[in-house]
Amino acid sequence: IQYRAPGNSELAIKVHELLKGHEIESKLDYQRGFDHGMYVPLKIMYPEANIPCIQISLVKSLDPKLHIQIGKALSELRKENVLIIGSGFSFHNLREFMSKQASPHDEKNEAFEQWLIDTCVDRNLTSEEREKRLIKWSDAPFARYCHPREEHLLPLHVCYGLAASEAKLVFEGKVIGKKSSSFLW
Repeated sequence: IQYRAPGNSELAIKVHELLKGHEIESKLDYQRGFDHGMYVPLKIMYPEANIPCIQISLVKSLDPKLHIQIGKALSELRKENVLIIGSGFSFHNLREFMSKQASPHDEKNEAFEQWLIDTCVDRNLTSEEREKRLIKWSDAPFARYCHPREEHLLPLHVCYGLAASEAKLVFEGKVIGKKSSSFLW
């Protein structure tokens, strides 16, 4: 699959500077291609690939607090007509997706999904409570069952950091038989 969207060096440099201003180490890489987490949603939204794009990678440590801080560092971009997509998945256990014993009713998946919805959407949570829950996401019910590795959940942390408020639930349904959700900040 090819997605030949133009880059945007000016925006990439601005992102790099915003991160640097918040003492978050980053580097510019003009050679790396786009990851499927970026081009899959954009290919659906902008099939002509006619919008300039940059991609931000996760930090290798996969530290949830750092990814929230990345969002906070980039929050200024919300005022500049920049579309920010945190592409991941609220359930990402490939072994369970492929399991022949998978049940149509997965209580572990549903428990984690409800925790995630409550964490992101509940207006009664303060920003501090929401952030603490996201930082300690692995303490949620069946968190490691749903995310043996967190790289598909952490884009949500960056998006939360950008807004530091509750989200709107925009999709709740099943994907490949597993309950999943999408949020809008």
